[in-house]
Amino acid sequence: MFTVSLTPYQIAAPIFSLFALAYAWNLVLRQKKTIWEACFWSIFWGAVALIALYPSALSYLSAATGIADQENAVLVTFLGILFFMVFYLVIRLEELEQRHTKVVRMLALRDAKLEKAKEHQ
Repeated sequence: MFTVSLTPYQIAAPIFSLFALAYAWNLVLRQKKTIWEACFWSIFWGAVALIALYPSALSYLSAATGIADQENAVLVTFLGILFFMVFYLVIRLEELEQRHTKVVRMLALRDAKLEKAKEHQ
C-alpha cells in the first residue's frame, strides 16, 4: 500500500493559499482589485502551494534559472517577483498622485472663479 506522509507545513501552506486566493477573487468581485492583480496573486499563491506539496518542483526552477542551489533559485525568483510588485505599486502611486493634483487644481480654479464672481457683485 502507498502511504503519503505530509508535514504540517505541507498541509497548512495550501490551505492558507486557498484562503488567500478566495480573498483576492472576492476583492475582484467587489471591484476593489483588478482581474490582473487577482491573476498575479493566483500565480504567487499557487506557486507557494505547489512548492509546499511538491518540493521537487524546485529542481525545475533551479534548472530554469541556472542557479545550482534550489534555495537560492527560490530566493532570487521571489525577490524578482517582489521587485516587480514594488515597481507596479510605484507606478500606481504616481498615477494616484497625478489624479489628486488634477482634482486639487480643478477645485482651486473653481473656487477662484466663484470668488471673482462674488467680488463683481
